[in-house]
Amino acid sequence: MSYSPDDEVEVRKVHPFQALKRYTCPGCNQYIEPGVGHTVAVPKLAPDLRRHWHTSCFERAEKRRPKT
Repeated sequence: MSYSPDDEVEVRKVHPFQALKRYTCPGCNQYIEPGVGHTVAVPKLAPDLRRHWHTSCFERAEKRRPKT
């Protein structure tokens, strides 16, 4: 999932002890297993579209994101 440059996105860090579920990272399509710290991106206008990312995948995606 990508976000447009105009989207306001809240970025949160999830610590390993907080990670209780398995998610699929939209950056690499691999699992984020329970107990693995990661990053959550939550669009402020559509919080139901939040996505859980491996932190490294999110950082790579942010570097590719167009700057305004």
